[in-house]
Amino acid sequence: MAFDVRAGERTTDILDGGAADEPGPATLRLDGRVALVTGAGSADGIGYATARRLRGLGARVAIVSTTRRIHERAAELGATGFVADLTDEAEVGALADAVSEQLGDVEVLVNNAGLASRASPEVLRPVAQLTYDEWRAEIDRNLTTAFLCSRAFIGGMAERGWGRIVNLAATAGPVNALPTEAAYAAAKSGVIGLTRALAMEMVADGVTVNAVAPGTIYTAASTVAELKQGLGTPVGRPGTPDEVAAPIAFLCSPAASYITGQMIVVDGGNSVREAEFR
Repeated sequence: MAFDVRAGERTTDILDGGAADEPGPATLRLDGRVALVTGAGSADGIGYATARRLRGLGARVAIVSTTRRIHERAAELGATGFVADLTDEAEVGALADAVSEQLGDVEVLVNNAGLASRASPEVLRPVAQLTYDEWRAEIDRNLTTAFLCSRAFIGGMAERGWGRIVNLAATAGPVNALPTEAAYAAAKSGVIGLTRALAMEMVADGVTVNAVAPGTIYTAASTVAELKQGLGTPVGRPGTPDEVAAPIAFLCSPAASYITGQMIVVDGGNSVREAEFR
């Protein structure tokens, strides 16, 4: 028996014995499900923290980065590591085949690859000085990676009738922007557009697609300027990778089945306040 929101009464014909008749509350557990987290090469990063949480929920986890250090992270987590350039269509296809062969069909995908690191720093130039190659590099690593990886796995998710995709956006672009980061802001805004469009394409197939948009997060790649920005948030500090991984893991779970096409901002309230108050 389901609740008819139009009439405000109980009714038996709205959901036809659907979700309302399923026993017990939805679970956070991912026991036996295969999850792939991209951009998990840093032990202090969001990807690593996310993979650790998904492992804790029972998932069989694969992680990928562009360097062989991913195998160290995999050994630490009890996960399976892969090396791939996710801006390369052929390498993404090879990754999809390798994960499927070694672990099984991917049911949970976290598109974290693309966040800036010391090894691959964000391009910071005014638009008038930004080269075309620099523009393309930022778009490719922050947006194209999410597109290629999502495309590689959504067919299988749709066939099985269940899947979770969580894309890493940022507050820069979808919420606010700073001078000299137009390419990064444009790419992360594009991640939100991709998230919402894909959510509507996949909703009938039992696949949810959401985004998490971190603000200033304290990682090994953080600059002094970024950490100072974090101290200026309403919470009074930068966030931690695990504080971003927590909502990502929830969105990956069966319990998040009625959430799709959404963006969760994790920025210590920074995007909400109207003025400085500390």
